[in-house]
Amino acid sequence: MRVLLTGAAGFIGSHTAEALLARGDEVVGFDNFNAFYDPAIKRRNAAALGALRGFSMVEGDLCDEPALDALFARERFDAVIHLAAWAGVRPSIDAPGVYIDANVRGLTNVLERIRRAGVPRLVFASSSSVYGGRTTVPFRETDPVDRPISPYAATKKAGEVLCATWHHLYGTHIASLRYFTVYGPRQRPEMAFHKFATMIARGRSIPIYGDGSSARDYTYIADIVQGTVAALDHCEGYEIYNLGESHTTRLDAVVEKLGRALGIAPKTHHEPDQPGDVPITFADITHAREKLGYAPTTLIDEGLARFAEWFHREGVR
Repeated sequence: MRVLLTGAAGFIGSHTAEALLARGDEVVGFDNFNAFYDPAIKRRNAAALGALRGFSMVEGDLCDEPALDALFARERFDAVIHLAAWAGVRPSIDAPGVYIDANVRGLTNVLERIRRAGVPRLVFASSSSVYGGRTTVPFRETDPVDRPISPYAATKKAGEVLCATWHHLYGTHIASLRYFTVYGPRQRPEMAFHKFATMIARGRSIPIYGDGSSARDYTYIADIVQGTVAALDHCEGYEIYNLGESHTTRLDAVVEKLGRALGIAPKTHHEPDQPGDVPITFADITHAREKLGYAPTTLIDEGLARFAEWFHREGVR
């Protein structure tokens, strides 16, 4: 299979590319190496992928329509995995226009090129953030998600609606994947575990927002990749899938667990709740188990141990 993978140089993208290449697929990566975090990190990921058989990288922006036209004119794809996006809840509150442009307009440009080229399958990376401030758990794909509480979440909800529309109009087979708090080696530096690990290593105090009782369904990267590849292989019709571990861990507890994994006692202090934060995420993964054979296996302690091993190997940056 020949796959276009947008956001290929990023955290989830680079792991997904490796998995596809390992089973013999050809992967064309597309990434703009933007400055949301240090582009050198993404370029290291891209360089490692470039050493693997079957991979090529195209540098470009999804909002550059001539660049996309040129890519689809010279390449044939059997499927597209669309991971590229501006990520992060809190930054989206400060720069909503950037998120709407990249995440909504960028996806629309991809959908149109897929339609024109007759590419039959698309896997779209959505987010558990679409569930908003729900407290009734676990979250099911059939739950109403019409009240997002951040611009980032709103763009992901918009993306799901656009995908459903293109499937209805043109018959493109699309799977929208609601990722639940992904972590592991190569995690972006601004994401919680990587940021916390850096603060712990430097002896700095970690802010615990609220009373520490907020809880997340933390999902290890290998499990996310397994679900993403399975969605590619079973992409038919239009479907939405939760991809999580279906376990929750409190914020205060996970900071303690991370400290133990790193072998350093963390320092913490409390600060007020942040705008856009949600009290809990918890995935019901029944649909993904039944339709995709999704089978997450990495509980939080094991996943943090693997992350800590990678973090110590990489060193504090």
